[in-house]
Amino acid sequence: MKRIVVLGVLVVAAVVVVAALTAQGNVAEIAQVKDNLYVITGGGGNTAAFVTDGGVVVVDTKNPEWGNAILDKIKTVTDKRVTMIINTHTHGDHVGSNIDFTLPIEFVAHANTKTNMERMEPFQSTSGRRYLPSRTYENRLSLLDGDDRIDLYYFGQGHTSGDTIVVFPSLGVAHTGDLFAWKGVPYIDVNNGGSGVSYPRTVLAAADTIQGVDTVIPGHSPVMTWADFREFGEFNRDFLIAVERGMKEGKTAAAAATALNLPARYANYAMSRGTLTSAEQNAEKIYAELSR
Repeated sequence: MKRIVVLGVLVVAAVVVVAALTAQGNVAEIAQVKDNLYVITGGGGNTAAFVTDGGVVVVDTKNPEWGNAILDKIKTVTDKRVTMIINTHTHGDHVGSNIDFTLPIEFVAHANTKTNMERMEPFQSTSGRRYLPSRTYENRLSLLDGDDRIDLYYFGQGHTSGDTIVVFPSLGVAHTGDLFAWKGVPYIDVNNGGSGVSYPRTVLAAADTIQGVDTVIPGHSPVMTWADFREFGEFNRDFLIAVERGMKEGKTAAAAATALNLPARYANYAMSRGTLTSAEQNAEKIYAELSR
């Protein structure tokens, strides 16, 4: 009998410990980028928190159930509430915690991103639809005024069909979402309108058009420079050229990916990212796109 009681106590204690750990929730980290702009890492894509006169503007909300972790970090730098959420694109690790935030909030994204998000299960219920973008744009949109101004840009297909570049002009900072997630082969989501053929043109058009930016918050990497962003566009251009050359020579996509022979300045670029993407996968997507 005593043994049963002891085991019962241990089970209860274990449940209490698990409950306590669950209650603690997910843990994020926050770092200041410039002045009133912060980046919150962990739990998916990089989240930006821009503290304005009227409230906090959040860019991307990570995976599901990370909303409280984001809010906890925002509370360490301001007591203002979140008034606006900008989603750079449709993926769950960037929009997954939209539904964790307390309404009313203005949700903003590119029109194609809204269309893509409408196909996602969390946004198909009556309550979920309240967390879809209520404001969309086609090519460019400016939000707020003065030093709080935020400029949104769309230059075409790349990672998806609705990749927004979020620019904070007063600070010279851009949040690129996963259009520029890391230095290496990008993930091209053809099911959501991504394009390996358009990718370099899209990035380089942004690099040529947007002025006054020196700092970049990538989708999944530490803060970089605008020069890094441009180089990433050039990498994708040279990657495309090499793949097109392999196709003209009659090589398979796999053989073309093996024989890329890219310039030495891309030596630090990753040619694969786990099972998510690889040079061969991107070559296959480009082959399929060029064969249509």
